[in-house]
Amino acid sequence: MHTTLSGKEPSNEILEKIREKTSAMAKPPRLAIVLMGNDPASEVYVRKKLEKAEAAGLKAILERLPENAKEEDVLTLIDELNNDDEVDGFIVQAPLPKHVDYSKVLAAIDPKKDVDGWTATSMGKMVTGVKTFKPATPLAVMKMLEHYKVQIEGKHAVVIGRSNVVGKPLALMLLEKNATVTICHSKTKNLKEHTKTADILVAAAGKPGLVSADMVKEGAYVIDVGTTRVDKRIRGDVDFDAVIKKAHCSPVPGGVGPMTVAMLISNVVEAHESSG
Repeated sequence: MHTTLSGKEPSNEILEKIREKTSAMAKPPRLAIVLMGNDPASEVYVRKKLEKAEAAGLKAILERLPENAKEEDVLTLIDELNNDDEVDGFIVQAPLPKHVDYSKVLAAIDPKKDVDGWTATSMGKMVTGVKTFKPATPLAVMKMLEHYKVQIEGKHAVVIGRSNVVGKPLALMLLEKNATVTICHSKTKNLKEHTKTADILVAAAGKPGLVSADMVKEGAYVIDVGTTRVDKRIRGDVDFDAVIKKAHCSPVPGGVGPMTVAMLISNVVEAHESSG
């Protein structure tokens, strides 16, 4: 019998512990989310983050900017948030309109408030093993593996995707736990040859249905990070219905998504504790 690796139960446990912690605090941790434009998917993600943060006892603020706001307007807002002692941490929701350089936006964020863990400072600290905020999605994957008591040490982990926000940091986190890690990407030849040998397979390519059952080892742990909107539905990178018959697999939605939100909120609480 293969396990559906739901993110709902572990995320609820984490958020409940956070709520217990925040209820004993003199003032609640404060999260700000910068949302530029009106991308429908971003609207949904941001609403979920705000709702879950409030339910966990945080104060959550939405900072909206119009689609046509100038890059300097975004940078000015970031500077204000950096210098606002009431804000413990903030994120700038991606994607941004094309006229805004996201690398400039990241470079402007104070690493002490970088609860997404995406700045070069946060990434550099993570690579060198210095304590820092870790990106929420890779951290979510690691916490899911921990929750389901998946042995990582000595196992072969294959990560499909090499983005700065998921693939690369996740490979590092798995390496820290003594896995043997292979990173596959769009230029990898014979993808199936790599994935078939994985004890732990993480799909983070953003290509719906990329991973089929014949690409997966019997009894492997498959974590689907992909979220692509197809015909008004969110689809993952893994053919879940076929793969679950052969391996343990996380669903989309309801897998990594809820855990990612919980990890973001956890990072905000950490920022609040370290600032106090």
